[in-house]
Amino acid sequence: MKENLFEMGADIGDGWSSDNKEKTVTKKKVEIKPPQKHQLYLAKEKRRGKIVTIVKPFHLARQELKALLKTLKKKLGTGGTLKEESLEFQGDIPDKLRTTLEEMHYRFRV
Repeated sequence: MKENLFEMGADIGDGWSSDNKEKTVTKKKVEIKPPQKHQLYLAKEKRRGKIVTIVKPFHLARQELKALLKTLKKKLGTGGTLKEESLEFQGDIPDKLRTTLEEMHYRFRV
């Protein structure tokens, strides 16, 4: 029995320890390729009644992908987002997107 009546909590003894370990974050290693070595493909999805154009897979560093997304959004005049190794754009714009990326020397699957 506890000596102090106002002491709260369980008495777990000496042999116990908490499982709160420091979590380690592992980063994915991205194989960075030049634009000529990419094999991109376009996909269209319908989300909530609207069309989304997706281009993937990019083999670039995260910062380079963000910069590429920013320039493409400005050139195409549309909104977009970065998800893992793909870029998603609002609207049905695969032709414009393909020509813009080909001007930047990116290659597509046949």
